[in-house]
Amino acid sequence: MSVEPHKHCPICGTPIPLNELVCSQDCQKVWDSRISQRKRSQIILYIVIAIFLIVWAIMTFMK
Repeated sequence: MSVEPHKHCPICGTPIPLNELVCSQDCQKVWDSRISQRKRSQIILYIVIAIFLIVWAIMTFMK
């Protein structure tokens, strides 16, 4: 009485085959939205860090 190898959809938790990423088109849309939001957040973080470093460098070297 063993269960076939599987994984679960990261969006809704439904069991899916090992070679699938998500279980449906609806979950794929949510997945794509999360990925693009994560990329946008990373870009914003890098921009804020760059601005901070530039301001820090200006404040340090202009004294």
